[in-house]
Amino acid sequence: MSENKNLWVLVETKEDGSAVNVGLELLNPGRRMADVLGGNLVAVIIGKEVSKAKEEVKDHGVDAIITCEGDIYKEYNTDVYANAVCKLVEKHNPNTILIGATNQGRDLGPRVSSRLHTGLTADCTELDVDAETGNVQWTRPAFGGNLMAQILCPDSRPQMGTVRPGVFPKEAFGRKDNIEEIEDNIEYTGDIRTKIIDFIARDEGDDVDLVGAEFIVSGGRGLGDPSNLKLVEDLAEALGATVGSSRPLVDSGWISHSHQVGQSGKTVAPKVYIAVGISGAIQHIAGINASDTIIAINKDPDAPIFDVADYGIVGDLFEIVPALTEKIKARKG
Repeated sequence: MSENKNLWVLVETKEDGSAVNVGLELLNPGRRMADVLGGNLVAVIIGKEVSKAKEEVKDHGVDAIITCEGDIYKEYNTDVYANAVCKLVEKHNPNTILIGATNQGRDLGPRVSSRLHTGLTADCTELDVDAETGNVQWTRPAFGGNLMAQILCPDSRPQMGTVRPGVFPKEAFGRKDNIEEIEDNIEYTGDIRTKIIDFIARDEGDDVDLVGAEFIVSGGRGLGDPSNLKLVEDLAEALGATVGSSRPLVDSGWISHSHQVGQSGKTVAPKVYIAVGISGAIQHIAGINASDTIIAINKDPDAPIFDVADYGIVGDLFEIVPALTEKIKARKG
């Protein structure tokens, strides 16, 4: 087993070469875990042109940056990217690799872990590491989200896991002196079995940025009828917030999946999260735990949402929410 104690974060890039948010977010727990392990925090960036991402990660406490650039990395391809990551691992031998649970990360992680004959824990919501053994404790929802499983990978290295966007806040630790910069431009000589033949942009009319929202107002089953979603929308508008939803509303066709918060939706970390008529199933709680402040409005005093809420209002949402909306509007003048 590797004695290397370095921790890697795979930082995904956008089309313009800048870093995808989740990669910067993972440098936060990555810095903490690397310090516990006694190793370096290394950002690994693959793309056609990665100078923007390279500059961004320098503000997040990295000790080293490994880049792999070239025209072949312009668009994500499973075979090409998996080959690059595996070659980099074979050369540099890290202890642990953190990957964002994006569409790309969820495709890349299993391919790499399989080729390296190591484990992968998917969709993690919490991370910890034991200083003595170097084992990462990966926490993720299990059994349909009805419990949280803690998983170890003690017998193989590197340890690997994907982590949901929005679980950790981006934190600028400041630039370290003498950051090591390594350029490993790995060529791909195999057959490329798939290629992109067209790109269809998604409908921006339903583009909801829950992950980046500072204020979210979410509605749940307690609203009773689709028309009552307007209560949530009005409160969100008064606050300048984004509208969220629990899964039952999405399953019932009241609102699109892009608004869903929770295990099978988006993991969010706003400054304020207001849950209106949401009971607080563990699947939903898993998606809001990183919120700075949680406010719950529910008529059931025993609703699980009150166990995690910082502030709770027990009462009729049909009276409370309109009154709260009017008070906020009045304060804003």
